[in-house]
Amino acid sequence: MRIIPVLICCISLVFFSCKEKGKPRFTDTYTTGVISIAVDENFRPIIQEELDVFESIYTKSGIVPVFTDEVDAINRLLKDSVRFAIATRTLSDNEKKSMNSRKLFPREIKLAVDGIALILHPSNKDTIISVESLRKIFSGEAKNWKDIFPKSSLGKFTVVFDNPNSSSIRYAIDSICKGTTLSKELNAQKTNLEVINFVSHTPNAIGIIGVNWLGNKKDTTNLTFKNNVRVMSVSNNDPATPYNSYKPYQAYLFYGNYPLARSVYIILNDPRSALPSGLATFMTSDRGQRIILKSGLVPATQPVRVVNVKDQR
Repeated sequence: MRIIPVLICCISLVFFSCKEKGKPRFTDTYTTGVISIAVDENFRPIIQEELDVFESIYTKSGIVPVFTDEVDAINRLLKDSVRFAIATRTLSDNEKKSMNSRKLFPREIKLAVDGIALILHPSNKDTIISVESLRKIFSGEAKNWKDIFPKSSLGKFTVVFDNPNSSSIRYAIDSICKGTTLSKELNAQKTNLEVINFVSHTPNAIGIIGVNWLGNKKDTTNLTFKNNVRVMSVSNNDPATPYNSYKPYQAYLFYGNYPLARSVYIILNDPRSALPSGLATFMTSDRGQRIILKSGLVPATQPVRVVNVKDQR
């Protein structure tokens, strides 16, 4: 008689065990549910605004952003701890093969064109620089302001980035220094906001940040930046002159005049086409791209109308 209760217990355990194993890992849909995403901290202001609008439209959705450095954002995607990441590079062939072998099948969507902005203390008058001069500064070949600007009295350069693993550091190594090792005297803060605060109080500093951190919300034309720092003009030629140097204005990013431009990508690991795909569709839609446009970046999937404004005197 004791065998029957034991048997019933065993059958119950098997039943509930099978039910637990059959429970789906994800329950989100195209416009509902809760997910985490990994975002390069360079784009915190613009992505946060995208999320605020998305959640106001799709009220049954919840997006939990992890604002981090680019290395960590990509790693989270590769480890399948997130299914949506924002970065300034696409996946390597080996990274794609690894994900494909696990049936994750990543997709990459261009979201915007961004600019690396160089910022100075408001009192600094040396606001024009060439890419070659930047290479000398970042590599440590030029250590003092006089090495690049002979009339300067500022002493040694203090160069500050947001994070040792940031996309800005990778851009400096790959696109400015062409693989040359960066100087050990470069300084890392933790966020773009900390870089802005540091530079605004340090006369001999140069800060490297994403341009969407500099937008003046009072100016709908995107023709001015924050007033607590100065933004440098950059030239592809050496020596740099006012006539061939450009600030990271939206029009110069659009036309390709500004030398320190880069693409921003959405990287998806979402075979089910659920909430990560819904968010990506929104960000690349007309409404999502208007948010990109307002931020000072160049939208990737919508036409841009550039208006020439002449100073009438």
